[in-house]
Amino acid sequence: MPETARHLNRRSLLAAGAALALPARAGDDALAALRAGGVVLALRHAQAPGSFDPPNFRLGDCSTQRNLDDSGRAQARRIGHWFAQQGLKPTRVRSSPWCRCMDTATLAFGAAGAWAALGSPRGFAESTNEQHLGELRQALLARSRQESFEVWVTHMFVLQALVGQGTASGEGLVLRPDAQGSVQVLARLAAG
Repeated sequence: MPETARHLNRRSLLAAGAALALPARAGDDALAALRAGGVVLALRHAQAPGSFDPPNFRLGDCSTQRNLDDSGRAQARRIGHWFAQQGLKPTRVRSSPWCRCMDTATLAFGAAGAWAALGSPRGFAESTNEQHLGELRQALLARSRQESFEVWVTHMFVLQALVGQGTASGEGLVLRPDAQGSVQVLARLAAG
């Protein structure tokens, strides 16, 4: 193999390895917001095959739910590794009680508290979903007065309802309320 081709292959492999280790869009704006505090990183759970839980799923029984696959577990670990490399430690990690969210949170950050307000809207009545969105907005407002950040691991549907934007598996939105109490997306953070 010519020297130029070998050099290009080595460079390609190094670039691919770096892409796996770091979030794809870990811009300075996301890092600055997390370091400044007063924000929440709302993270969609890592890769879990399928789109919806099977019929008759039960929250307390992971065998009845959609769960992380091997790539999802690896993705969650990469998220945690990236945070550790950056010296970022959330004050608190909260998670939807669904197994794929709790697993993402614990694999990435070591521990998480279950919070029903982060649960999938498909598991609750419409009136409960509205109550949950109110709880999330109040918690964001309270967090905006702090000098730290916390992580919420949740579902695409919750993020869509809260901010009008969806995310890919393992992707997060750095959130803070504006002066009128509307939720602002300050930055996106995608897992590699």
